[in-house]
Amino acid sequence: MALPYRILERKRAGMRLAEEEIRDVARGAADGSWSDGQLGAFLMAAAIRGLDPGETRALTLAMRDSGDLWDLRSEIPQLCDKHSTGGVGDKVSLVIAPLLASCGLPVFMLAGRGLGHTGGTIDKLESLPGMDLRLDRARCLYLLDRCGMAIGGATAGIAPADRRLYALRDVTATVDSIPLIVASILSKKLATGPAAVVFDVKTGNGAFLPELDRSLELARGLVETARALGTPASCLVTDMSQPLGRWAGHAAEVRESLDALAGEGPEDLMEVTFALAEEVARLAGHPLDRRTLTGAIASGRAREAFERWAVLQGTDPDWLRAPRFDLAPVERPVLAPRSGVLARVDVRQLGLLLVEAGGGRTRPEDKIDFGISLETKVRLGQPVEAGEEMARVYLREDDDRLVAAFGDCFGVEDAGEAPPLIAARIE
Repeated sequence: MALPYRILERKRAGMRLAEEEIRDVARGAADGSWSDGQLGAFLMAAAIRGLDPGETRALTLAMRDSGDLWDLRSEIPQLCDKHSTGGVGDKVSLVIAPLLASCGLPVFMLAGRGLGHTGGTIDKLESLPGMDLRLDRARCLYLLDRCGMAIGGATAGIAPADRRLYALRDVTATVDSIPLIVASILSKKLATGPAAVVFDVKTGNGAFLPELDRSLELARGLVETARALGTPASCLVTDMSQPLGRWAGHAAEVRESLDALAGEGPEDLMEVTFALAEEVARLAGHPLDRRTLTGAIASGRAREAFERWAVLQGTDPDWLRAPRFDLAPVERPVLAPRSGVLARVDVRQLGLLLVEAGGGRTRPEDKIDFGISLETKVRLGQPVEAGEEMARVYLREDDDRLVAAFGDCFGVEDAGEAPPLIAARIE
């Protein structure tokens, strides 16, 4: 076992670390033998000097192996997983899991909470009364056997080295290091042992990495590292230069997801969902065409799959029979300041404003107001008239300043167009 000082000295000098040295870092993060200062120094050196593909694979593997290994595919051979880098209105997980389950493909996802301006799947699902997202391996297998899907939050035993390094990345300004992102995402994903995983890496101003070249770099890193470690993977790079779907906000997004499963989903949400579903089904060796997927929705099977799963994970069945989505009571329209074309949407700022209004957390202990919502009514490239309603915000209390700030996020100009919904496919 090498001394931390020696490992840090080598990486600071730009030298390539051996696999055993990287295992020492992960081991030190998991068992506490490395201090926060030493781990922060490693993160900074890795962010500045970089990690090559071999080092990235070694870090991913070491963090994966620092905790429990579920190896679910040994019992569920076609188990699918999907991961998104997040955005505003990104509710694909809530639609794709029951859709695939209704087509005979089992799905398990370890989901996360909101981070910064992005919403989190766990937070959205907690707006359902009674929903219990605590899972261990046995309960996960029970759910997969009973309904073909399971969604839960990361457990304390999954990749504990990542949990500590993840927290330190935020305070050491190393959050956007692509090798560190790849290792963090994959260590948790691969610890559960999916048979196939598809990634949805967002690009555009509402994405974690806004620039297309950086989004592509992350997509390639995720796919190449997952495949090198034995898990079939592919990635779609999708647009986040406007909210996905029509609604953003926890309760509103669950409602829109249920509408989508009943055949009333907005076109952009459904296109991304179908494309990701086709990708992961192909990787799992159970190809699904668009006709099969749309048929599962038209027949009602996809919506039934969601309801069956939700009851098994604790949701009140009486509520599911007649869902009630209580949006915040103060409705304020966002009006076009002039005639023209919607040419710009500041998606990141929209997400931060929803958080400021109470629809997200600025501190871990904050309680989320599930009713804070935004409904977008105009899409990029669409013409608008002066005074036309472009969006509507739902607030707990009236706030002219906040409403004006929402309005500033929508730019109307003489011309503009929407970028491609799916920018690239990485396999």
